[in-house]
Amino acid sequence: MIVLDTSVLIDSLCGPRRSAPLLRAAIEEGERILLPALVLYEWLRGPRVPAEIAAQEALFPAESAIPFGSAEAAVSAGLHRSLRRVRGPEIDLAIAACAITRDATLWTLNTGDFADIPKLRLR
Repeated sequence: MIVLDTSVLIDSLCGPRRSAPLLRAAIEEGERILLPALVLYEWLRGPRVPAEIAAQEALFPAESAIPFGSAEAAVSAGLHRSLRRVRGPEIDLAIAACAITRDATLWTLNTGDFADIPKLRLR
């Protein structure tokens, strides 16, 4: 099971779509790919054109986005307390918590943003 980070969604569906072949291959291989509501939020707040939104909806309908609930909140807060250094965006911890609570791999292009998070597997 794979949880997508915003970086992969953007790189797959915008501009030159560099990650599109990898995403397509993962889907064709039968990987279960989840889109967190938090990633949907980051995606939708960007400068999206209708074709990009349509592509996202075809692959990952908004109504299927996985929620950020109490389990994810507890994991995210625990991560925040456990990390030694001051971090960048706290939303990264919340996205990581979505993967950790589902025992999934997080697929990101920004591995440095997530490298210090224990129990998180990166793709």
